[in-house]
Amino acid sequence: MSTPTLEKSSGAPEAAQSNDDHLITLTMRVRRFNPEVSDEVTWVDYELRMDPKERVLDALHKIKWEIDGTLTFRRSCAHGICGSDAMRINGRNRLACKTLLKDINPEKPITVEPIKGLTVLKDLVVDMEPFFQAYRDVMPFLITKGNEPTRERKQSAEDRERFDDTTKCILCAACTTSCPVFWNDGQYFGPAAIVNAHRFIFDSRDEAGEQRLEILNDREGVWRCRTTFNCTDACPRGIEVTKAIQEVKRALLTRRF
Repeated sequence: MSTPTLEKSSGAPEAAQSNDDHLITLTMRVRRFNPEVSDEVTWVDYELRMDPKERVLDALHKIKWEIDGTLTFRRSCAHGICGSDAMRINGRNRLACKTLLKDINPEKPITVEPIKGLTVLKDLVVDMEPFFQAYRDVMPFLITKGNEPTRERKQSAEDRERFDDTTKCILCAACTTSCPVFWNDGQYFGPAAIVNAHRFIFDSRDEAGEQRLEILNDREGVWRCRTTFNCTDACPRGIEVTKAIQEVKRALLTRRF
């Protein structure tokens, strides 16, 4: 297993070196895969000097910008909003931009690999199209009948609270790719799609709840959930994903929503 390292400048002033006293040495163990070079997956160790209060994303940036520019991963806002940097860190789905090095035991190698259940395109990048297709299939938008209103569609605070939790989804796929059912059957809609259906099924302004329920009543729909709570544990936004799935199941049985 190769171990690239970042060499220190021998001419660094002593004052600058003293400012590095708070840094620690850690090992990032990254799963590498480049189909243009080889079909084999490799694990590469990178030794870094980092502030323990920095994030895993900062460590990945350091690798890419200073050690190995071929490392490939997705990221955008770096503030836990875009959801693009979901990956498996020490065996758990997390956002790299929200995971502090000090919180994942930097004394041992920190393993970083792509989320499971989706085809890996290169290194930490997966093909998100099946995930987004399931999202599109549940019609994640407001559907109403009649003429377009001349003013906003008002809603009470109580009606809004009914689905407020599921509006927090950022489509990072952390919940869906933590699901054992999804790993074994890529046709399953997955927790994220059900959460986004929930957001509109229980919206008092929407009029397509029955349609969405019928979509999720499919053999690859909501009944495939085995209530393992992996999805709830993986959600970086704290959404009660399993609870939302159970509420959709209940709505299917009672047709009350």
